[in-house]
This record gives sequence, structure tokens and C-alpha cells, in this order.
Amino acid sequence: MSRPLAGVSALLLDLDGTLVDSEPLHRRGYEAFFAHKGWDVPDLTIFTGRRAEDVFATEPGPWAGLDPAAVLAEVLLHVPDEAALAVPGARELIEAARATRTPVAIVTSAGPAWVERSLVESLSLGLDSVDVVVTARDVVDGKPHPAGFALACERLGADPAQALAAEDSPAGVRAALGAGVRQVHGLSTSHAPEVLLEAGAVEVHDDLRPLRALLDG
Repeated sequence: MSRPLAGVSALLLDLDGTLVDSEPLHRRGYEAFFAHKGWDVPDLTIFTGRRAEDVFATEPGPWAGLDPAAVLAEVLLHVPDEAALAVPGARELIEAARATRTPVAIVTSAGPAWVERSLVESLSLGLDSVDVVVTARDVVDGKPHPAGFALACERLGADPAQALAAEDSPAGVRAALGAGVRQVHGLSTSHAPEVLLEAGAVEVHDDLRPLRALLDG
């Protein structure tokens, strides 16, 4: 792999809420699912940044005792079949990383099919636009566990202490920090800035455009 031009060993990007503004679509799906079941809608932020199966398996709720994978499968039937909008600056940030020969990884709690669809339909990019994709299927423990970010750095051969990460959830911020990433930037697409700062984000932005300058060193 080519040596990065800038002083960033790798660009580590969450997907939902970071590269694509998909949280509104997921929220509508969860709300429709809970209405269909006749269950009270919980605070849906407990799902943000985490694998839904982990939430259904560990958090109290009307789903207690049910098979987490089966519950998730039913939820997905209610998610609108629409392409998510790209977060402003997302495509440009990935293209800037390619121009500076900075390795790029997507580290997500979603599955591989959603990653490919988001890149193609929302960002007009292919899977070859990133070097590594770490999905929910690649690790035993999901965010906030650092396994996903650690695996991305391992596959890239990148020093996590010199990496730059972007996340929209407290769980994601904590996961990146736990993997040794020091520059974790928050996106206020899903949570208030103070929530992300409390989790450990160094800065919080409205979108990805401010991160473009960081790749120039």
C-alpha cells in the first residue's frame, strides 16, 4: 500500500449517520415496527451506532425473551426502501483520502449489503473506493467494543494513534477511542454535540466538510 502523503495513518469512517444520513429511515422503520407490534416506542437512540441484535439481546424491552435475529429481521421489513442522502462532504472526504494516499476503512454496525448499497446509491462510489470494510459480521463484539476499529487498523497496517475517525454516536466514539484512535471527530447528525464530546470526541461538526483540511496535514 502506498505511503500516505499527510500525517494521518488511516481514515476510519462509520457509515450510518456519518457517511449517509440514514438514521431518519431507520427511525421510521423502528417506529412502524413498534406500532405494528402494539409496543410502546422506546428511546431509539439506544440503537444508534450499535448492532440491533446486541440491543435486543441486552437491553430491557418488550422484545425480552425473543430471538434477537428474528426481531431484527422483522424490523428490517418496515424500513423504507429508499436511498439515504449523503452527509455533506462525505464523497469529497473519501476522494481527498484517495488523493493523499490515505487508507480508508468503513467500520459499521450494519451488514455488507447495506454498505455496498450506500456507497453506490448515496455516494455514487464503488466498494473499490475504500480499502477495508468492517461490518457487523466481522467481529464478535459490536460497538462500543473497540474490536471493529482495531480490526480495521490491523487490516490496513495502520497505527491507530495516528488515525482519524469520524462517528455520529457515543458508542462509536467510545469504540474508536478504545482501539487507540486519538483523533475521533463527532458528527451531530444523530446526537447533540455535548453527548459526543462527553463520550470523548475531540470536536463535533455538522457534517464532514471540516475533516477535509485535516488530510492535508
